[in-house]
Formats: sequence, structure tokens, C-alpha cells
Amino acid sequence: MWDLCRIRNRTPYHCYRQVTTLVVNVTSQCGRPIKSNQSLTSGVNDRLGCPLNDIIKKLNSYNVTTSLTWYKGCDPIKDGQAKKYFYIATTLLQINRVSVSEDKATFTCTLKFNLSGITGSMSETIDALVNEDYRAPPQMHEPGNEVIKAQLGSSFSKRCLVFVPGSEDVSIAWSDGNKLILNTEPSERIHISETSKRNHDVPKKGVWLEQLLVFSEVTEKDFYINFTCKAPSAYGPLEGYFTLLPADPNIIIPIGSVLGGAMVLFVISIIVYYIFKIEIVLWLRKVFPVLYTNKDLDGRLYDAYVAYPQPGEVGFSKEMETFAHHTLPQVLEHACGYKLFIASRDGPPGQAIIDSVEETIQTSCCLLLLYTASTFTSNQHMSSTGSNNNNFTKSGNTSDNGGRKTNDNDSCTSFNCNEVYPDTRQQLECVVGMHRTLLEGSLKVILVEMEQISPAQLALFPESVRHLRKKQGAVCWWKNTKKQQRWRTCSKSREDEDKCGQDTQWSPSTSPSSRFWKEMRYHMPVRGKREMYPQKAALLNV
Repeated sequence: MWDLCRIRNRTPYHCYRQVTTLVVNVTSQCGRPIKSNQSLTSGVNDRLGCPLNDIIKKLNSYNVTTSLTWYKGCDPIKDGQAKKYFYIATTLLQINRVSVSEDKATFTCTLKFNLSGITGSMSETIDALVNEDYRAPPQMHEPGNEVIKAQLGSSFSKRCLVFVPGSEDVSIAWSDGNKLILNTEPSERIHISETSKRNHDVPKKGVWLEQLLVFSEVTEKDFYINFTCKAPSAYGPLEGYFTLLPADPNIIIPIGSVLGGAMVLFVISIIVYYIFKIEIVLWLRKVFPVLYTNKDLDGRLYDAYVAYPQPGEVGFSKEMETFAHHTLPQVLEHACGYKLFIASRDGPPGQAIIDSVEETIQTSCCLLLLYTASTFTSNQHMSSTGSNNNNFTKSGNTSDNGGRKTNDNDSCTSFNCNEVYPDTRQQLECVVGMHRTLLEGSLKVILVEMEQISPAQLALFPESVRHLRKKQGAVCWWKNTKKQQRWRTCSKSREDEDKCGQDTQWSPSTSPSSRFWKEMRYHMPVRGKREMYPQKAALLNV
């Protein structure tokens, strides 16, 4: 149908003529025959826009009531239908999870309005094309608008990680809030790395973009600033930032240093104490006597009972007697103030041996047991051992002991020392001392080893002596004599060689500061000076 509209307007200067042609096409299909094309992206949520948007705005400006309805083909679409189609704003239709099979179709938007009591409608049809080249807004994974604490002066780095779905071209950049950071040279204190790209196919196809922001040294001016990673795209700006804050004081290092230092100091203290234990204990006794119990009131008269082989007993020698009568008193009594009981010197004359030994040991704080390799064995057995360690010369009185019985296979066990030296003072001292030490615990026995003992010789010792030696050790006089031996060149004559040997055997130091005497003082009672109780002294002199 053709419609001709003529408009004439005469003016003094112009004459106008306007012709409008109206063409009406009738179609059997739903929607308009003339369509507009719009694209949807497959696999994501996308939108269609109604072309009548301008008309709707104009009608709304005249306060004309309007309504919009969407159709897919010939079927109307309800808002929220199948949780797939949603009316957005006024003229938009959102389609969730776009697919080629469902959404590659024609969509029509129909506008209805009421103008001066007349109801009218207008429609536009859209031919939706589904683009399988997946595109979606980029996703910022790092930084995540976070606060990070960094140590002043330390190095630090943070990455910008963006995932770009599909094949859209996106670039990323760092800024410090005021300007972009473009330095890529590692020599710069703050610089960026080259952008790395990694293709990704599962579960979504896309590209990972990564760029590092590197601080070679964190300074105070870096704190409390938002460092922002930007990834602009066609979908709009995309940003993520982080803020640097000063790190909390690290107490682990100081605590670890203190604990480590304490542990090292503890280990050193243990080692020092192990090496200098005797010196430390003696020094404490001297400087802090109040730390030790005063034993002057315990009723004992002697600090130590000296037990050694008497003349005529197994193991007796002049050197042993000299050591007991002269060397021990010279150092322990005269230099250190201890009071010793030596039977041949302090024993009351005429008193029975049994009573004398029992009473005197009872009034002594400890027992000094002097012995050599032959002390606990008979003459015959010692000659069979062939010991090379016996540095003591046997007395001629040992020939009187040749008739004593000695078991070559069994050593003296328990406290039965009479198998070795029966009916002697030495036997009584051994029995009483070991009984009080091992069974009663009322007496301390200090073993003084006068010569080096071999394992074969030690096996012949009484079991009680071996047990005590293993438990507390022995103070070795022979070590002291070795240290005091003087090296000489004795090559002139045989006589000179013999003289040299005699000179080096018995020349030990009698200084209380030597190692041997320190060990003796360490094992001796804490206080050596004790008062003699008149009552006790009178009884002993009876």
C-alpha cells in the first residue's frame, strides 16, 4: 500500500513538499521479517539488548506506561524461566550458560503501551548468533586486596596473577598508587619482571598472566602504600592491591639465641666441671665453708684410718711404710690439717687387735686402703703372674708367708678376706671396712693404688674390692710417680744406670696442689680440723 502525504506551507520565501511511503509486508513467521544480529558467547552468561530502547525512553519521558515481553521464536519467555532467562533492567534479557543448541535462535522483544486510551505495540526481532570463541571478563587471583607484613631491609616480591578466559588480549601493569612501575632492570630497588603467559584448557580455556613486583630492599617509604596490579579489558577495569606493613618484632631469633647460648653454656659448664671437678669442689670448700655441714660434732676423732700391709704381711714393703708414716702425714696432716690414725704410730699398746681395729674405724670418718698388686694375693701366686707393673720391692718378711694357702682360680669374694691373709690386722681392717661401706653405708673407703694393676692381677682381688674400685674408682699414686720421673742420659756405667733408676722411682711431689693430693683432698672429709674429745681420747689411751 502506498500513501502519499503532501504538505504545503507557503511563506514569503519557501515552499515545502514531503512524501512518505508506507510499505506493509505480511509474513507467516513469528517475529519481524527484518532482523538485527547480536552475538552471544558460548559457555558463559551473556545478554541480549532490545533495539526499542530509545522508543521506551521517549515514551517514559511522556509518562506513558510501557511493558516489554520477550519471545523465543513464537513462545513467550517468562522472567526466571528454567533458571536460564532473566529480565534485566528494562530492555535486557540475560541468558545463563549460553549453548549453541538452545540459544542459537530468534528472540523478539514486544513493547506494549497505552497512548490516549489507545493500546499499541511495537516489536523488534533479534537473530542470536552463538560465538564459540569463548570470552569472559578477566579474573584477578593475586593480589587479593590484602595486607602483608615485611621486615625492614629484607627483600620481598609479590606476583600479579590474572586468568583471562577465552582468547581476549589483556595486559597487566603495576602501580604504586601515583604512577606506573615500568622498571624492569634488576639493579633498580623496585622493578617488575617480564609478563609470563601459560595456556590453560581444563576446566576452562584461557591464559594465565603473571608478573612479579620485586623489592630488592624494603624501606620505610614502602610501608602503608597500596601497590596495585591493573588488568584493563573490554569488560572494564580490573584491579587488585596489597599494602605493606612493618613486620612484628621477631622474638624467635632472640629467644633462640638465648636458648642456644644457654645450651652452649650448659654444655661448656658440664665439660669444664667434668675436667676441673676436683679443683671446683676444693675451691668451693675453701671459699664457701658455710655450704657444708660442720662435722666436728659427729663424735669421730679421726678424719681417716690408714690401712696398709704391716710388717710380716703380704704386700708389705719399706716404700709402702714410708708412704704411710711420712708422706701421708706430711701432706694431709701438716699441710691440710687432717688427723690420721696410723696403727703403728697411734695405736694404744697392749690392746687387742680386734678391739683396736673396731674402735678406731668406728671413730674415723673414712678408711684409706693402701694396696699394691701383691696386697691381696700370696707370694707364690704373684710370682706365677709375672707382673711387669709391680714397682715395689718385697720385704724379706714375705718369706714367712709362703705357707699360706692361695686359690689360683678363686679371688676373695664378698668380705671373706681371710682366704688371702688370715689372722692379721690387714684382714680385720678389710673385713670391717668393707662391711661398714658396702652393707651399712656408715664408712667411706678411699682406695689408694700404689702401683699399676693389670687386668690379670685385678681378677685375683677380693670381689668386694673389685666392686668398690669399679663403683668409685681409685686414687692412683703410681700416676703421680710417673709424672715426677726425670729423664736422664745414663750411659757412663752400669752403676750410673742403677743410680738413675733408683732416683726416679720415689721422688713424688708432696705439694697439696699436685693432682694426686687434690684427688685425696677431694675424697677426704670436707673439714679436716677437728677437736679431740677428752672422753674419747681417754678411752683410746686406756
